[in-house]
Amino acid sequence: MKFFVDSADIDAIAELNDTGMVDGVTTNPSLILKSGRDILEVTKEICAMVDGPVSAEVVALEADAMIEEGRKLAEIAPNIAVKVPLTWAGLKTCKVLSDEGKMVNVTLCFSVNQALLAAKAGATFISPFIGRLDDINLDGMELIADIRTVYDNYGFGTEILAASIRSANHVAESARIGADVITAPPEVLKKLASHPLTDKGLEAFMADWAKTGQSIL
Repeated sequence: MKFFVDSADIDAIAELNDTGMVDGVTTNPSLILKSGRDILEVTKEICAMVDGPVSAEVVALEADAMIEEGRKLAEIAPNIAVKVPLTWAGLKTCKVLSDEGKMVNVTLCFSVNQALLAAKAGATFISPFIGRLDDINLDGMELIADIRTVYDNYGFGTEILAASIRSANHVAESARIGADVITAPPEVLKKLASHPLTDKGLEAFMADWAKTGQSIL
């Protein structure tokens, strides 16, 4: 499974990237706002740091304008994945840009039918939003499983990018189901290493080591 960082925070991305845990990055207008940076500037900086796909989102609502924005974003770096919403205009944009050889991430997916449309439009990635479905008492993980089944039924090459990840359990379940990618905030990715028994065991080891009076260095 690939790990994408859902952030536009350069320092947070760099910290995770140094561990070898970053296969890509996803951004959106909300994350750009939070960063306080110019979208073209910060996206270029992220692309230079990360080898994998970096999703940068269009903000237009009409297809022609989306296509124009997508082409502009794709000029930033070869590893840009143009992010478009799952609307008819977004699907048209996806088809045009994917035919031009550009990576496209179709976002805000909440149903199997939407995911099917995105695959047929040539999407590189489909981004089902797990957490937002959970927020309205629907099962976000069930959507990931259903998309996996449909894509496997027909051999679609579109990668399932599980998004709106809120917890370490979301990551584990996505991996179990067979999502190709997860994208999560830095704080969630860091929690994957946490376990109370690890902490307890380390505490015991350190206490015993102190009693030896020894030093490795």
